[in-house]
Amino acid sequence: MRWLAGLLPFLWGVLTLIVPALHSLTLSTIGPRFIGPYVLIAYGSVILSFMSGVLWGFAARADVAHRWTGYALSVLPALWVFFMVGGGASRALSALIVGYLVLLRLDMQFSHWGLTPPWWMRLRLMLTAGVVLALALGLWLG
Repeated sequence: MRWLAGLLPFLWGVLTLIVPALHSLTLSTIGPRFIGPYVLIAYGSVILSFMSGVLWGFAARADVAHRWTGYALSVLPALWVFFMVGGGASRALSALIVGYLVLLRLDMQFSHWGLTPPWWMRLRLMLTAGVVLALALGLWLG
C-alpha cells in the first residue's frame, strides 16, 4: 500500500478542485502552485521525467541487443515533458495523459524484455490508472 503515497499529490490536486474550502485554505496557506491543475501539472511533469531515469536503470541491465534501444526509449518520457507540456492547463494535462499512457507501453516493453521485477506491471497498471484518472478529472473539472 506504500505505492499509494505517490498518488497523494494527484489526489490533492483533484480535491482542491472539488472542495472549495480546501481550495481556499491551500491558496491562503501554501499558495496557488499547490491547487488544482497547477499541482497536477507540476507533479505530473516531475514524476513522468523521473520515470525516464527508472527506465534508464532497467536499460542498463539489458543485453547488448536491447541496451541501446532501451536507452533511447528511456529518455522519451522526459523529452515528452520538455517539448509537450505547456501551452495552458488543458493542453498540459492532455499531454501528460498521453505521456503516462505511452510510459505504460514502454513499461510493458521493458517487462517483455525481462528487465523489470515480476511485480512491476501490476504496480504500473494501478499507478497509471490512478494518475490518468486524476489528470482527466483535472482536465474536466478545471
